[in-house]
Amino acid sequence: MRSQTDLHGSYLFLAWLLIVSSWRTWLWRQRLKHRQCDTNMTESTHTRMKHTLLFIRHGQTSWNVEHRLPGQLPGIALNDTGREQAARLAEALSVLPISTIVTSPLERAYDTASLLNRERNLPLHLDPDLMDTNIGHWAGQSYHELNKIDETWKSFIHNPTVAPEDVETFPQVQNRAVAAVERWRKRESSGLFIAFVAHADVVKLLVAHYSGLDTRRAGSIMIDNASVSIVELEEEHPPRVVSIGWNPKPGWLKAPTPAEAKEGAQHTAEKLDKVP
Repeated sequence: MRSQTDLHGSYLFLAWLLIVSSWRTWLWRQRLKHRQCDTNMTESTHTRMKHTLLFIRHGQTSWNVEHRLPGQLPGIALNDTGREQAARLAEALSVLPISTIVTSPLERAYDTASLLNRERNLPLHLDPDLMDTNIGHWAGQSYHELNKIDETWKSFIHNPTVAPEDVETFPQVQNRAVAAVERWRKRESSGLFIAFVAHADVVKLLVAHYSGLDTRRAGSIMIDNASVSIVELEEEHPPRVVSIGWNPKPGWLKAPTPAEAKEGAQHTAEKLDKVP
């Protein structure tokens, strides 16, 4: 029989995690919608004294389109599509009582955080420990080309726990990212609904940490631009991964108005009437 460590390092565990998180996302959305209908959302989400952590990947850049590796290079901003994605994300999350926004200082993450914060007017906190993986001499190169010619790159993709001297390993990135999240979470001033705006590798490794997924498998998680992954932390309970790489649509968390609810009920009744 395989050990629990082997299970956590397997693709089977990853598949299970994605299925469970999809179900939890649906339940979480329904719970928040009902709370909006019943009472003030900010109060109701804070009654159980649990932290809700939002791990957000930045919007699209031209480098994403060109399949180039940015690493920690400066000067890579959102393109028009990326700004539109970030604006949609901001609208989708507008009903959440985000208390603190912490962002990687790299332009693409900071721009996304700024759009997320446009209607909130919160201080934007910069934390370099949320920066993208330092990929050293590979920065600026096309990963498609590297896949063709660079055996060291292919080895790193296969096992990101081992890297050349000028490149960060996944455990190194995970250690600093988790340290940043826990540092901010333990600050009383941060509140209970904290958004961290970062990069694909960082989000993958944070999800891996809080879910128990082996670090080597983190690269298999799909994290789209301007997506949100959600983790709930509550004392004396294991971490609860609510969503992974979710691309929310505007209004996805808003409770229906009485008119919308009535219209929906009528539509359902009409459908039922047609059932033989």
